[in-house]
Amino acid sequence: MSENPTKAATVPVLEARGIAKAFGPVEVLTDISLRVMPGEVHAIIGENGAGKSTLMKLMSGHLKPTRGTVAMDGEAVSFAGPVDAEHRGLVLVHQEILLAPDLTVAQNIFMGRELKRGLMVNDREMNRQSAEAVQSLGADIDPTTQISRLSIARRQLVQIARALQVPHRVVIFDEPTASLTPFETEALLKVIRDLRDRGVAILYISHRLPEVGAIADRITVLRDGKLIATREASELQPVDMARLMVGRDMSKLYPERGDTASHQNVLEVQNFDVPGYARDASFTLRKGEILGFAGLIGAGRTELLEGIVGLRTGHGEVKLNGNPVKFKTVRDSMAAGIVYLSEDRKGKGLLLAQDLRTNLTLATLEKFTKGPLIERKREDNSLDKAITDFDIRARRRDLLAGQLSGGNQQKLLLAKMMLLEPSIVIIDEPTRGIDIGTKEQIYKFISDLAKTGKSVIVISSEMQELIGICHRILVMRSSRIVGEVTGEAMTEDEIVVYATGVKINEAELYSAGNA
Repeated sequence: MSENPTKAATVPVLEARGIAKAFGPVEVLTDISLRVMPGEVHAIIGENGAGKSTLMKLMSGHLKPTRGTVAMDGEAVSFAGPVDAEHRGLVLVHQEILLAPDLTVAQNIFMGRELKRGLMVNDREMNRQSAEAVQSLGADIDPTTQISRLSIARRQLVQIARALQVPHRVVIFDEPTASLTPFETEALLKVIRDLRDRGVAILYISHRLPEVGAIADRITVLRDGKLIATREASELQPVDMARLMVGRDMSKLYPERGDTASHQNVLEVQNFDVPGYARDASFTLRKGEILGFAGLIGAGRTELLEGIVGLRTGHGEVKLNGNPVKFKTVRDSMAAGIVYLSEDRKGKGLLLAQDLRTNLTLATLEKFTKGPLIERKREDNSLDKAITDFDIRARRRDLLAGQLSGGNQQKLLLAKMMLLEPSIVIIDEPTRGIDIGTKEQIYKFISDLAKTGKSVIVISSEMQELIGICHRILVMRSSRIVGEVTGEAMTEDEIVVYATGVKINEAELYSAGNA
């Protein structure tokens, strides 16, 4: 912070002055100006593709503006790159996981800043400090664990811990809680409040609007690359934020729940184990039903479903339409009409360095071949239909999947899996890192699947999401299914009781430290 307290109180520590950015002929940001004061949490919200992440990359040295300037302490700066920005005390916590998967937690946290004891790396001290760093974020992670063995959520916590090891005056968080449960989220929000109270400036991007309202002092709204408004957080309720983001009323986020009259079991699971992750799991899935799986991170939800579809080794009895089945690989389950959409759409769902057409048709390539040749015209027609049916917003057809926003990547993944014409769809964290407008579209898509007779399993860390779209919710704790909630019993309190044994409501969760 500035040594002059008067200047520190009146001069922004970080400022965007008329920033614009174009990629080729397409301008994705137009004349954005905003100011971030010391000891302030300034939230940036907007739909996917609104330009939030691009703006953060411009302000942290990852990109150069086409026009406009970035200023620190009232003076224009031009970062040579993100390392230069870090040396000046500006740190960006990326939405994407940027860790070395083959190194340990501690090795990642101290990469490039290794602690030494004489000429040797001091592994013991790095392990000790790393354990403390992740514990401050509400996680108990062995610092000697290889990153590749951690869940997406725990990798995100390690990435945050790594960023906060850098001396910082400004910290930019880009969707830091997209993978986290409310409990991990609250631990992070406490850390952010502590940073704010120490005078650190925070730029905060999130699609979780109640969370934004709980943590932010001011809120800036972007839409289609333009600044729509900057308001005091106290002036905006989540519904007001949503309306500014999408330019329309968002009071009805969830579609009408379809009828659940069918008692036909399409999937029956009995006494299923996934070694190290899930034990003695039994449940049924009915035709036309949306079945939710809730629980804390590490409860075994993802691993259980991965074991059933053949992505992990699992043991137990599985019946599909009354017939015993065992899926040795995910291709076996896909051939039987079950598709699984991974929460890690960038690592496991899509090929980010390939174009949209390749990603769309890869799982069903036999449908687009004639002899040894791929029929490009049919692929193009299928892509055109997917773009229309799923509202995939791409500036050009030749874009790479990695160039799409998170919401449009999810839509592309959905379109890809629907080409398999499944009868059962399993979706893991369907709206992770996705804006409220796209969430509305995906909820409607899931509802429409069920209404046409398909069965859907949704794994989600957002309790309100499960309550809003599911007919039943199963709750897991410590590798076991411990409860089922339906009807009027589908409340956050009831889910939390099963998931933790501790009764807590969302208001208490988000009000802590905000009084």
